Amino acid sequence: MGLVHEHLDAFPFTEPPVVLERDEDLLIGEPLPIRARALRDHDPLEAVHFSPRYVDAGRTHPKGLYQNDFLRMEVQTMTGRQGFYHRNADVDEVSYQVTGGRTLITEIGTVTHAPGDFSRIPVGVAHDNLGDGDIHLLFYSPAPLAERVPPTRLAEYLPTPFPGWEPTVQNEMITEMRGGQGEGIHVAAADERLLLDRAKRTDARITLVRSDQTVWLYESPRLLIGQVVAASSDGRRYRRHRDADEIQYQVAGTRTLVTQRGTLDLVPGDFVRIPLGIAFTSVHSEPSTHLAVAAAGAVPQVAEGTKKARGTAPREIEALR
Repeated sequence: MGLVHEHLDAFPFTEPPVVLERDEDLLIGEPLPIRARALRDHDPLEAVHFSPRYVDAGRTHPKGLYQNDFLRMEVQTMTGRQGFYHRNADVDEVSYQVTGGRTLITEIGTVTHAPGDFSRIPVGVAHDNLGDGDIHLLFYSPAPLAERVPPTRLAEYLPTPFPGWEPTVQNEMITEMRGGQGEGIHVAAADERLLLDRAKRTDARITLVRSDQTVWLYESPRLLIGQVVAASSDGRRYRRHRDADEIQYQVAGTRTLVTQRGTLDLVPGDFVRIPLGIAFTSVHSEPSTHLAVAAAGAVPQVAEGTKKARGTAPREIEALR
């Protein structure tokens, strides 16, 4: 018998978890015979991979990853300008810079992103992007989302948001969150000089945050967005969210994710959704960083999976340790 501990917690994780002692062989092994197939037959977890290395594919639409009625996750790549201003009618928009550089140009300031930077565009704020070998993740959720950490940098009013910029008339698109592509409410032409000069008349600013710690960075009543940074993990402490899905994105390093629905070896660029009620842990001997998104409810995967979890005997986990 291998003794491990399970931390049974509940969203938004403000109360101490219930700590349970478990026999690991039983925790991740097959259940005893049971007649109710619905309790027994579940597909193994699967990963979605999107390479963190930029490949120029011209102008592309964002790729949907996971979505429900209060969260949409996408990945976007670009070099050059987005080509229009976008204004969310009902959601805040959080981004995470995976690779390359990106200048976020908005009516409440302009700020340049480097890998590891997060930023939040408040609901109703018009914005454009200028990418340079850029890959970034997008998280849309009903406003308000709020930062849980102090800002690292603030956007500035810049008369010239990037070298060579000349003000022109651009389209401004207003959209709702639900439905992904094709959700537009209205498109109209707008003078971008007038849009960007709003930053001269308001103290509101886009805030950029980053951290090298394990921390929740953004919160709303049904959503937490953060990151997990660990030098190593022997995987002897399992977690189980009683009422929240957790979506993870591997940023740096490699690790083995062990769950009650199989084991996955994760590399940078891998996404995985761990359904609520499923115990999980990580095993790795070298430093690892991943993003964590906890959602108070199920968030179905809409992207095609790239690899499935395998069944794993406890002795394999011991060998990894």
